[in-house]
Amino acid sequence: MANKRDYYEILGVKKGASADEIKSAYRQMARKHHPDIDKTAGASERFKEIGEAYQVLSDPQKKQSYDQFGHAAFDRGAGGGGNPFAGGGNPFSGGWQQYSTSGNPNIEFDFGGFEDPFQLFEQIFGGGFGAQMRRRPTYQLNISFDEAIKGVTKEVEIESRNSQGRLERKRMKIKVPPGADNGTKMRFGDVEIVFSVARNPEYLREGADIFSEININIPQLVLGDIFEVNTVQGQVKVKVPPGTQPGSLVKLKGKGAPRLGGVGHGDHYVRVNLDVPKNPSKQEKQLYEELRNISSKKKSWF
Repeated sequence: MANKRDYYEILGVKKGASADEIKSAYRQMARKHHPDIDKTAGASERFKEIGEAYQVLSDPQKKQSYDQFGHAAFDRGAGGGGNPFAGGGNPFSGGWQQYSTSGNPNIEFDFGGFEDPFQLFEQIFGGGFGAQMRRRPTYQLNISFDEAIKGVTKEVEIESRNSQGRLERKRMKIKVPPGADNGTKMRFGDVEIVFSVARNPEYLREGADIFSEININIPQLVLGDIFEVNTVQGQVKVKVPPGTQPGSLVKLKGKGAPRLGGVGHGDHYVRVNLDVPKNPSKQEKQLYEELRNISSKKKSWF
């Protein structure tokens, strides 16, 4: 993480840049450094770096967390500064929606702040590339967080072209596999489906890994305690060891989302937050005063 460049520096914008300025800078940089255009050494890495910077700065929640914590906001190994609850991606808007058909400019797909890659490639390579990529109809299917975790079968109505090139509507069953995620694309017959997963207020998901938070008080941090935590696989007891630092992550191995293809599960990470009392009682104040007096005689425990 120490070698990561500042995201604003990568896109060539100031920290206070607007969303439009960030988007414009991203488009210019992506065109300039696309590996098929930029033949210099390291072009692929620069292009990847530009996309990573835009992914964070184009999402208001991720941007806010990055502005506050820097790269540590997305480092699950950070002891105190990391904040995995900085967005997790902007959910796709709209309903069951076709976003790429053969040349229909009125139908769009919401990439949650990202450029439509077909538009970007067309700007770089010309219209022929985009037209070739749009031959197979691609549809967006909205599913809930739980449906993505457990899998579900949906019956939907789509519009596709028959052998004569005429549009026709037909119903088909879409089997969503356990572990589907935002942007997961699958082919069903002559169409492609892109899944859009709704947010869950309790969890943040990053691939097969799940993140949640618990708020505990100072005595619990100092002395340790056991808590019940909700995971996508049910409740689990979590032991917070004595002396745990605020912001630490406790790992629950294998308690995350199923991996696509049925190969195991991700992990569940619990962020331990310190709950500082805003209005302590008189007795609590007295106890904290005693503790401060004791601590002042030793090395500060804060």
